[in-house]
Amino acid sequence: MNKTIALGCDHAGYEYKELLIEYLLQNGYDVINYGTDTPDSVDYPDFVHPVCKALEQHTADLGILLCGSANGVCITANKYAHIRAALCWISEIATLARQHNNANVLCIPARFTSAEQAKNIVHTFLNTAFEGGRHQGRIDKIVPTC
Repeated sequence: MNKTIALGCDHAGYEYKELLIEYLLQNGYDVINYGTDTPDSVDYPDFVHPVCKALEQHTADLGILLCGSANGVCITANKYAHIRAALCWISEIATLARQHNNANVLCIPARFTSAEQAKNIVHTFLNTAFEGGRHQGRIDKIVPTC
């Protein structure tokens, strides 16, 4: 069964989102595009919320968000209890985000990565497994129980 990847971005991430959709489709992933679909200025939370809801409702397996710095999309995504969004600007960070944090949303800073770097980061994120073990106990402590 193919993994389904939900994508969202603001205007700064639009160009890379389009490239990544093509890359994902060529590599056998199913894609849900939540926009934006133009380079016109938009508010990033409007595109983060549908991606996170898709993961919460199990209509997507993983998410990818893009904006200029990736800070805004990452902050917004991490408001959801079961989202672990990671801001990754190099592949090594994506590796650790998956291995140690079981991140389920990748946030890429489009203004600080090249298109080739973005593809490599996505490839790494999607092909790195969570290590579990001692890391699971840490993950279990993220969401407050009160």
